[in-house]
Amino acid sequence: MKFQIKYTILLGLCFMFSISSCDKEWVDTKPNGASTTAYFWDSEDDVIKGIASIYVPFRWESTWGRDLFWMQNASDDLVVGRSKADAENIKNFIPTGNEGYMATAFEDMYWMMNKANQAIEGVQGATNISEELRQRSLGEAYFVRAFAHFWAAYLWGHEDQGVPYDGVENEEFGDRIPPQLASVTDNYAQIISDLEKAAELLPLFQTYGAEDQGRAHKSAAWAYMVKTYAYWAQYDSSKWENVPDLADKIKNEGQRALVTGQESNEANYRAVFTDSQNWGPEYIWSVTSGIQGGSEFPGVILENKGWGIFNGWGYFQPTEELYQEYEENDPRREVTILKFGDKFTYFGVEREYYSTNSLSGFQINKYMDPYSYGTDEDAGTNSKINQNGNYPTTALNLSLIRYAEILLFKAEALIQMGQAAQAAEPLNEVRARVGLSPIATPTMDDLKHERRVELACEWTDRLADLKRWGDVDVINAPLHGRIHENKTDPSSSYTVEEVWPARSFDPARHMAWPLSSNEISRSNGIYKQTPGW
Repeated sequence: MKFQIKYTILLGLCFMFSISSCDKEWVDTKPNGASTTAYFWDSEDDVIKGIASIYVPFRWESTWGRDLFWMQNASDDLVVGRSKADAENIKNFIPTGNEGYMATAFEDMYWMMNKANQAIEGVQGATNISEELRQRSLGEAYFVRAFAHFWAAYLWGHEDQGVPYDGVENEEFGDRIPPQLASVTDNYAQIISDLEKAAELLPLFQTYGAEDQGRAHKSAAWAYMVKTYAYWAQYDSSKWENVPDLADKIKNEGQRALVTGQESNEANYRAVFTDSQNWGPEYIWSVTSGIQGGSEFPGVILENKGWGIFNGWGYFQPTEELYQEYEENDPRREVTILKFGDKFTYFGVEREYYSTNSLSGFQINKYMDPYSYGTDEDAGTNSKINQNGNYPTTALNLSLIRYAEILLFKAEALIQMGQAAQAAEPLNEVRARVGLSPIATPTMDDLKHERRVELACEWTDRLADLKRWGDVDVINAPLHGRIHENKTDPSSSYTVEEVWPARSFDPARHMAWPLSSNEISRSNGIYKQTPGW
């Protein structure tokens, strides 16, 4: 199914764009960075179409539709859901690196970098285009190259061995296999360089008209600089110094802000995950989605078979540990997690949640709003979902980074720099949005808690947080769920039981994921396996 979805979308875009570079050669996934002469950047129309093509992988199942999330699923917040050996190997830290979820996602990151390299080269040499279009297009290409590079680096990069990288600016580009950098910190330095270029060239999001929403913009570049510095800081704490000013630029120049002003504290938070806020003040970067394409993640987390109405896939189920992390009066808990007996609207009908599928007795609730529309439990009456249950995209964009995370990174930076009193402002801004009392002098434990409950079940990577904080005991603890006596009865009694046994995360081995043996062999042995694997 993955192959069919990915290439159906790509071929559709090729037809729409009518560009020769969308032939089979354009789908090369090897991280070899070879340039292409198949596409001619001769006009503004050529440039617009060429730049549009570098965004194609955002809609693939193998990227931000599902597969990159399997590695985030290895945290303490979630369990696999349905029986799936490759996913269970990842969850248990025993993968080979050849699992399709890993290997294909790695290839896709290099597909994006390769096409961004081609775009940078093409746009720089393009004729008959305005300088405004040239700058924006270059900014988009630098952003996408950095974005894909970031995902490859933080997932597969190690302090003692980075991931492959080459840029079209390098003299040997196209004539060599891209070198495997000495350390992931070298990857981070290159990512920051590209994001700085992108931020300089790109316009602010608020200057875009509706037709350009979804393109890279300054705040998105600044935001991924923040995240890159935060991840880099686990090896060099001085990198935290860069974060507060960038966060302030996102707020002041980028005009990003939390969604507030709704009828209740719960409504403030719930609104963030509705399509009416796809481009709202909290938006920074998302997978642009719709009923004809985008991220299928909302359908991936929906109850398997969707209670007989729509084809949910039933993966990524929250744990009892996550549920218990919330303060009792925190409205984010019910917005984030469905438990037996919780009321929710599904195709126009109020229901009480139950699950014959969930291993933990819970379901992610954040992405359920598109399924509340329609009438009489008839999927065909819902205009906010793709009627194809094998590609269950919705009108809701999939957020990858939003302003609340920037506030929490700012708070973390200030705490790490010994300025805990100043960290209270950004951290309490997040808490105040949902009506929680302020914390006068937040600690790292406060920050860890707030980051977990604010961003739970999102594409922010709880596992990466636990790794960089050194919280090995948290990673390895057994995970629990609610085992209900009658799985078809919302009011059924339950017992809390272990649903995932303790694991053996080893910082000497598991700080980065293993490379596929195919990547190593394709490099003629130049690439070395991730240290420890």
